[in-house]
Amino acid sequence: MVDVLNELRLTDLVTSITGLSAVGAAAILAETGDPARFATARALVEHAGLAPREKLSGTFTGRTKLTGQGRPGLRLAAWRAVWGARRANPVYAARYQHLTSRDDNKLTPTQAQAAIAATILRHLHAVVTTGQCWDPRIATHGTRPVIPPTSVAA
Repeated sequence: MVDVLNELRLTDLVTSITGLSAVGAAAILAETGDPARFATARALVEHAGLAPREKLSGTFTGRTKLTGQGRPGLRLAAWRAVWGARRANPVYAARYQHLTSRDDNKLTPTQAQAAIAATILRHLHAVVTTGQCWDPRIATHGTRPVIPPTSVAA
């Protein structure tokens, strides 16, 4: 699978996303095909079945869940990519920490991992379609990820 990335000259682009391996990116791209065929990154997330869906009827508002429609293999590949990316990428780690610890609308660890999987798909779409390497400043909308201070013994 990685040989195909090399032939397409995408290996450097997709591995510029810190924590995403060439094998993980190849598995995702094998399920999606060419990401440029999706008009938006949101369309790619919907194709994976990782887009949220609200249950609404009149004044009734139910729970928001993932659609679950789409390609299960793509969901699985994106889900597996979360494990390495969350550990190695400070942007994803900070996002996960924020989603699971905020006071309002706190997500469960599984919900937060699904949100990170959707983020990886969006970032992969952006990197492949624009041809530009992943930039953590753009991924955090120009903010710096909060890195906890280390204690220095004097």
